[in-house]
Amino acid sequence: MSRHRLALWLLGLGVLLAVLVVVASLWLRGPQVDVVEAQRGPLVRTLQFSARVATLSRVDIGSTVTGRVARVQVREGVEVREGDVLVQLEDSEWRAALVQAEAGEAQARARLAGLRSSGRSASDAALSQAEATLRAASSAFERARRLKAQGFYSDAQLDEARRALDVAQAQQRSARAQVQANAETGTDVAQAQAQLDVARAASRAAAVRLAQASLRAPAPARVLVRSVEPGQIVQPGKALLSLALAGPTLLVAQVDERFLEQLRTGQVASVVADAFPGLRFSARVLRIAPAVDAQRGAVEVKFSLAGAPPTFLREDMTLSVEVETGRRDKALVLPQSALRPLAGAAAAPATAAPADSPGNAGVDRREVLVVEGGRAQLRSVLLGLRTLGAVEVLEGLADGESVLLRGGVEGSARPGQRVRARSVAWAPSAANGAGDRAQAEDAGSAMSNAMGR
Repeated sequence: MSRHRLALWLLGLGVLLAVLVVVASLWLRGPQVDVVEAQRGPLVRTLQFSARVATLSRVDIGSTVTGRVARVQVREGVEVREGDVLVQLEDSEWRAALVQAEAGEAQARARLAGLRSSGRSASDAALSQAEATLRAASSAFERARRLKAQGFYSDAQLDEARRALDVAQAQQRSARAQVQANAETGTDVAQAQAQLDVARAASRAAAVRLAQASLRAPAPARVLVRSVEPGQIVQPGKALLSLALAGPTLLVAQVDERFLEQLRTGQVASVVADAFPGLRFSARVLRIAPAVDAQRGAVEVKFSLAGAPPTFLREDMTLSVEVETGRRDKALVLPQSALRPLAGAAAAPATAAPADSPGNAGVDRREVLVVEGGRAQLRSVLLGLRTLGAVEVLEGLADGESVLLRGGVEGSARPGQRVRARSVAWAPSAANGAGDRAQAEDAGSAMSNAMGR
């Protein structure tokens, strides 16, 4: 073999050995994987959904009688006070009926007063006269009876005296009955009182019917809808005006029952109207309905405004609401993509960790792969607050430890395998907000915005 060919052979062998050394070195170092550092930072969880503006109460105003509209006193959008006339019907016939009823009441009252004054005096006088007549007739009869016994009177004269006595007794009974009838508990007074009561009831009925010709505001309110005009014939059962009663402005949302566990009264919410996207205002969770709508699988949540309602708010306006359901100011945070289910166990649901109860978060455990000494080591971690992209680690990790993401440049690593870590830039605040903002773009669905939180 010539020296030239020997040199070429040695050179090729050297190159081959170098390649083998490089391949062996790479094999011993393991695959390259993406890692993030566990770090502390603020973590906020929110729910986003659609809501509508509602007042404390909304009522429809209609007529209880049939009639022609004389005047409509209000227009849409105006504020009215309690008792203000909203619609006036023609009422000349009802006014005449009230005058007639009041005259009948006055007549019945006068009759009762007459019975209690002059009628009572007249009956007392008649009774006194009848009693005097009875005494005279009794004396005359006794005298006639003695004279008859002495033979001075005939039978006819005695019979005449007896008839006069009977008439006087009858007159006395009649006069006494009249006195009793005119007494406070007597039949005439009771009858007159009953007639007066009937007349009073007729007057009240006529007054009520006349009042029904004026449709008034039941409370301070704002006119939302006007569906009546002068000259229109109205009938009972038809709504003529729709009013929003004065009171605190509320926001009402239908929230998927899956997220009920995250909601608490008093939680702060950020609100924006779809029609005014640049004007945000604050609200708080006021009430959570005790029952779930079985048809929609949703629960009604009401919000009160933190301050005076914005002037642009309108009844039934569509709003986008973002409720802060959990916050950690300095949490040890990892991205969700670093978590692995427990070996041999089903993964716990994302909502297993309550927003405000870290102590209850012990039910939510996962595993992560941590880089230690150039190898991927399996570590069990206890989780707390979750958001769409990040999760709080309560136990099992320390600040600055490198945690593998699921998957990597050269594939996933196995526990105990050598790995080559490549750090990936990641910030808790960015992970927390990116998914939230993406879902906030879809405000048309009440609950699709909250999926996965």
